[in-house]
Amino acid sequence: MFFTIPTLLTWTRIIAIPLIIAVYYVFPQAASYRDFIAAGLFAAVAVTDWFDGYLARKLNQTSAFGAFLDPVADKFLVCASLLILLELGRINSFIALIIIGREIAITALREWMAQIGASASVAVHMVGKAKTMVQMLAIPFLLLYRKIWVIDTAWWGSCLIYIAAILTIWSMVYYLRKAIPEIRRQANRS
Repeated sequence: MFFTIPTLLTWTRIIAIPLIIAVYYVFPQAASYRDFIAAGLFAAVAVTDWFDGYLARKLNQTSAFGAFLDPVADKFLVCASLLILLELGRINSFIALIIIGREIAITALREWMAQIGASASVAVHMVGKAKTMVQMLAIPFLLLYRKIWVIDTAWWGSCLIYIAAILTIWSMVYYLRKAIPEIRRQANRS
């Protein structure tokens, strides 16, 4: 199921990454235009995160490959965007480190848990989904980083990215607590 509609939507998130990055290098002097283009592109592909899962279930096109690719696409998109925001000086390096570090740590934890046959203990939980949703809301605001009518996207984006960092830590603690019994069992077997 490499080329189902849900999987193609997931691929769009991965394909969008170099496009979002390119906006900042192709139009370096047109800051307002590039911010709108990048934010719009990010928002458009972020919506595919909801649609691909919905369509996979609705069309009965769920697959192991799709289940693997979906979180990878999210992580790539978020991490690449955070690095852009860090370079633009719109987020704190500590926030970027928390979010990117958690993604690496939990991905490694899930890989290890799958190898020992305990992947169910670190299955996706609602706090992880909430973390992703808040990140996907914060990033376009931070890409815009200006006042639009009465909405200060810089302020809202900053608030949301701090909430995302808190949810990031919370979700990491949740997954680690779920994994600790299995980690202890494996340590006792060694």
